[in-house]
Amino acid sequence: MMMVLAGMQAVLGLFLLTNSVAIAEVIWVGGDASTPCCTTPGEAHSGIVVFAGVLVLAIAAWGVTTALKFPTRHPGLRVSAFVYGWTALPFTLAFYEAVPILGVLWLVPAILAIVRPNQPESRAWFGHQSL
Repeated sequence: MMMVLAGMQAVLGLFLLTNSVAIAEVIWVGGDASTPCCTTPGEAHSGIVVFAGVLVLAIAAWGVTTALKFPTRHPGLRVSAFVYGWTALPFTLAFYEAVPILGVLWLVPAILAIVRPNQPESRAWFGHQSL
């Protein structure tokens, strides 16, 4: 489940990186005072979109790394998976804005990534005692 979430995030990150000028053109319509001479608003603000793309790719790498280390049963991985689930939840809005069906499809695994690490069988997997 975390691999699917991270894979979709990686695709979003790559889309942001490869289309940064076009995305910036859509976001920053028209000129503003901060745009340097002889550049379009998309060219002037594409660095912000590239930064967002790199950030999304870093979060995707965190999800893949956490998922790959699950067989080690390290107790910190359960917390990492839980926090990753909460981090993945806001991406629902980004996917919904791009393609609404993707936003709906993203919401289900994002919620499961939050709920599953706190269930008793998950706690037992990592060696936590039941209360």
